[in-house]
Amino acid sequence: MTSYWVYPPESRGEMARSISYINGSQLLALNGRPNIAIVDVRDDERSYDGHIAGSLHYASGTFSDKISNLVQEVKGKDTLVFHCSLSQVRGPTCARRLANYLTEVKNDEIKNILVLERGFNGWEASGRPVCRCTSMPCKG
Repeated sequence: MTSYWVYPPESRGEMARSISYINGSQLLALNGRPNIAIVDVRDDERSYDGHIAGSLHYASGTFSDKISNLVQEVKGKDTLVFHCSLSQVRGPTCARRLANYLTEVKNDEIKNILVLERGFNGWEASGRPVCRCTSMPCKG
């Protein structure tokens, strides 16, 4: 896993939250545990490309407006895994936004913020399970 700082600790006078990457094999082994939520931040492509079973959908275009809803929906979970198509822009950006929000509201329930390496496209290309249900939220 690779980590990077959301912002330097000295800039806020407190410990900064780090965001790490997780690969598909690691996520597959953890998926389904009650303390983990997978957050898909793709926009419309989720509806026609499928998704990781059980994932929550918070489109990147409206993510900032719905962060508080996400935090409520994942109450009791301590690990969130973000992804978009490739996890190069939208996934890491939304993960950073959440980390910043949690610091601002002094929420320490969510301990681990992760980004899925290679995103949904890498997940699917590796032959990992894809759900094509249209239920909201996905029942997996």
